[in-house]
Amino acid sequence: MDRFTSDHVTQWRQEGGVLIEGFFTAEEVAAVHADFERVFGDRSGATDPLDTGDKPNFDASQFNTFAAIPFDCSPALNLIGVHPELIKFAQAALGCEEVHLYQCQAWAKYTGDADYAQPFHCDFANHTLTVPAENASDNSVTILCYFTDVTEAHGPMHYVRRSDSDPLGGPDAQLRNQPGLQRALLAKACSSAAPAGTIFPYSIDVYHRGTNLTAPNGVRYAVMVCFKKAGNEAVGYHAWPFHHQQPWHNIFAHATPSQLACFGVPAPGQPFWTPLTIERAQARYPDWDMSAYADAL
Repeated sequence: MDRFTSDHVTQWRQEGGVLIEGFFTAEEVAAVHADFERVFGDRSGATDPLDTGDKPNFDASQFNTFAAIPFDCSPALNLIGVHPELIKFAQAALGCEEVHLYQCQAWAKYTGDADYAQPFHCDFANHTLTVPAENASDNSVTILCYFTDVTEAHGPMHYVRRSDSDPLGGPDAQLRNQPGLQRALLAKACSSAAPAGTIFPYSIDVYHRGTNLTAPNGVRYAVMVCFKKAGNEAVGYHAWPFHHQQPWHNIFAHATPSQLACFGVPAPGQPFWTPLTIERAQARYPDWDMSAYADAL
């Protein structure tokens, strides 16, 4: 089943972001939703939202329930970031066959837990040490995935299309701390509010911000997924081996070779694989089905 169209890819390239509803099936949403409850606890938000005032800011409390894979749960949440259809979208958006996953985090938000209201910003500041490339395919694609229904009262991301932000100075305005930028962007903002199963792919030069949960007992479950062209060393976030004490066996035991390749694992048939490296890898991950790698020797 095709879950996106060429028009979606074109809109991403031109406007920097596109909302695609119904991307994940109801069964996929339910499985990931259940894993969120296993990882973060089966609970709801407070009855009343925080009194947030009128000064959006970045605060550490916004990220108390923001964590990277892998998790001690089913393959549903652990592998949703390398869903074959997400990989296809990344390949189409970036115009290449080999893409690498460089960030994948689950983010649970609850009414009253934090002031989630942020200023408008572009993500290039913590995805590259330089600035966004002029060619969008030389940057990356971030995909926000919703696994609960998100209304305006459930903290949807707000964003500004490129055609609206470019006249305001584009990402250069952030670099230069342009006065009045936040007010100007607010007047052009769009909402990503949408049903569970929706994705919002966007680029690192797109203005966006988090908003507050105001719904009584409100909950928002989302996954952030970032792909780049393999070999693009200018863009990065996670160094996956740094997280080696996390339960990676939950991923290796269930992922396909194509999914593992997104993490930088050499594909079957590549010179890295020899009888010795296969033997060692099997010792590290005893439940990993390495038949495809052995057969390709």
